[in-house]
Amino acid sequence: MPLKIEFKSGDKLIINGAVVENVGSNTKILIHNESAVLREKEVLSSHNTKTPAARVYYALQCAYIFPQQREKYLGLFRSFLHDYITACPSATPLADAIFKEVEDGRIYKALKESQRLIVHEGEILSTFCQEIVEQSGTGTPPDHPQV
Repeated sequence: MPLKIEFKSGDKLIINGAVVENVGSNTKILIHNESAVLREKEVLSSHNTKTPAARVYYALQCAYIFPQQREKYLGLFRSFLHDYITACPSATPLADAIFKEVEDGRIYKALKESQRLIVHEGEILSTFCQEIVEQSGTGTPPDHPQV
């Protein structure tokens, strides 16, 4: 079954590692064979991997779009995810779901599950920041570097 993609003017896609940009008007494209496709909004650049969950996502993304280096990136993914759940055990059910998708060869679905890990990380960090504010008694978070 072909994959139908709405491809708006200025949008970019990665198809099997090649960046494709629509420089014309809006269009629709059909991809008839199995391909690694990511929309621009799903792509995380290497300079945006500043958090542990983002590193998990990025390693999976690279495993997905660069199949010739898949094992290298899956090794990084496993290491990053193991470190994450060691530091944040509440993420274990999410990690288990991600691992299962990878084990079943569904890297794209694992990427989607990894987005939930990024949300989880944001919630944990937000809660932690709120606790610091409450403990400081000032009502405002202390100055801290961007994460």
